Amino acid sequence: MSGNIELLSSVLDRAKTENRAALIAYLPAGFPTVDGGIAAVKAVIDGGADIVEVGLPHSDPVLDGPVIQTADDIALKGGVKIADVLRTVREAYRATGAPILVMTYWNPVDRYGVERFTAELAEAGGSGCILPDLPVQESALWREHAEKHGLATVFVVAPSSKDERLATITAAGSGFVYAASLMGVTGTRASVGEQAQDLVRRTRATTALPVCVGLGVSNAAQAAEVAGFSDGVIVGSAFVKRMLDAADEGAGLVAVRELAGELAKGVRRS
Repeated sequence: MSGNIELLSSVLDRAKTENRAALIAYLPAGFPTVDGGIAAVKAVIDGGADIVEVGLPHSDPVLDGPVIQTADDIALKGGVKIADVLRTVREAYRATGAPILVMTYWNPVDRYGVERFTAELAEAGGSGCILPDLPVQESALWREHAEKHGLATVFVVAPSSKDERLATITAAGSGFVYAASLMGVTGTRASVGEQAQDLVRRTRATTALPVCVGLGVSNAAQAAEVAGFSDGVIVGSAFVKRMLDAADEGAGLVAVRELAGELAKGVRRS
C-alpha cells in the first residue's frame, strides 16, 4: 500500500477552492493513553480539523514547549512505542479518511530504520512526515524512501531562514511547507506576529507548495488572522492543554472537539 500524499494535497486544494485555510491539529500519540490519543485525533477531526499531525513522543523534545513536553512525558511513562504511533495513524485514518501525518525528531526514525518506518507508515495510511530537526542536506535517504512509498516530506522553515536557504528547503520538500511563526519552542502566544506573514511571503516566492503556519495559535481570532495570509493553520499546544486541563479523558475529548470547532470557524472567517 502506498501512502496518502495525494489525499493530503487534495484536502489542501479543497480548502483553497473554498477560499479558506486548512485547519491542521497536532496531538501526541499515547497521550493520555494510546486509546485516548486515538480518540482525541478522531475528536478533533469530528470537530472540524482537516488534517492531523500525530506526534511521536521524544524524551528530549528540544523544539517543544512545556505543554507538549508534559504530554510526551505522560505518553513515554505509559510505554508508548513507534508501533503505537503507527496504530494511532492507522485507526484514525480508517475511522475518518482524513490525512494523518507523523511529526517526529529524526533519531527515533533513524534507529527504527528508514525503510521500515516509511513502509509501515504508508501501510497504516499515513500521508507523510514532518521532520523538524532533519537537515535538508542529510535527507536524501529519507526522501528516497518517502517518495517510493507515496509519503510527503514536510520541512520546517523559520523567520531566521535566509531566502537562498528557503529555496533549498522548499525544493526538497513535498506536501506542504511548515512555517514556524516565530523563533523558539512550541506553545500558545498572545499574538502570532508579523514575522509569520513575512516568512510566508518569502517562502511562497520559492515554491508552489502550500505554506502552513504553526507555533502560537490558540484561539479563533488568531486562526482567522493567520488564515488571512497562509494556506493552513497548525495548532498543537492549545489542543494538548485542553486535554491536560480536563477533569478526565471524556471531558478532554469534548474540550478538543469544541476547540476544533471554534478554530474551524476561525479559518473560515478570514
